[in-house]
Amino acid sequence: MSIGVFDSGVGGLTVHRALVERFPQADFVYLADQANAPYGGRPGEEIVELTKAGCIRLFDAGASLVVLACNTASAIALRRLQQTWLPGYRRETGRSLNVLGIIVPTIEAATGLPWEHEADRRDEQVQKVDILGVFSTPGTANSRVFEIEIDKRKQDLAVFSEPCPNLARLIEQDASRDVLRTEVEGHVKVLKSRVGRHPDRAVLGCTHYEIIADLFRDALPDGTPLIHQPGATADALARYFERHPEYIAGAGGERRFLTTGTPGEQNGLVATFWGAPLRFEAA
Repeated sequence: MSIGVFDSGVGGLTVHRALVERFPQADFVYLADQANAPYGGRPGEEIVELTKAGCIRLFDAGASLVVLACNTASAIALRRLQQTWLPGYRRETGRSLNVLGIIVPTIEAATGLPWEHEADRRDEQVQKVDILGVFSTPGTANSRVFEIEIDKRKQDLAVFSEPCPNLARLIEQDASRDVLRTEVEGHVKVLKSRVGRHPDRAVLGCTHYEIIADLFRDALPDGTPLIHQPGATADALARYFERHPEYIAGAGGERRFLTTGTPGEQNGLVATFWGAPLRFEAA
């Protein structure tokens, strides 16, 4: 058995690496749906169906637990799959299987509060509000998942999402640092213009963006905290395994990388981030 990690492309490698570092003995299989990437601009029903197909492929490859290392899939597809598809699929296969996302750990990290917490609403005027900027795909931004879920838990944190429709695609295409820097700086400026000031902290709400986190740090004011999804997800998964020992992660340290796109070595930007050339098998 193994841990499956799913993304529309290479962005989920940022989460994958954090999980490998946290669970070095576990077996992992990574699936990039590069034939259909990026997900951010696709209709919701397509995202649900593509995410389900990816989970089935990973379960077929031996995963007992799949982590959706994709904000768009987590925001749009996860709840639907957990509620309407997964229970029947478990009965059909007779296996203990589950699918988890990265939105919940990110919101816990952003608020400093557990997911179960709900704000005590007394209609009191909030004296000081911090601004959380969320840079994401249009699909994640349009879902308003960060605005909705954080408002339930923390009234003194206002969320402003900035959709970045081209950024994940540029990263997949191995765009130059200059092109990526211009794109990032443009979105930081747009968000500042909308809010009236820079955010007090920021979420890189697409796992692709972690590959170029340094460009966001350069574009934002010095010292602006970035909430990193990979580490938050690894922390949350460690807690999950403590509560659910029935999910077996393997113990052989196996690593497999699959793609629905063109197999072979990934681009130079990925190799630089990973620290070595990375080759994907055909899914």
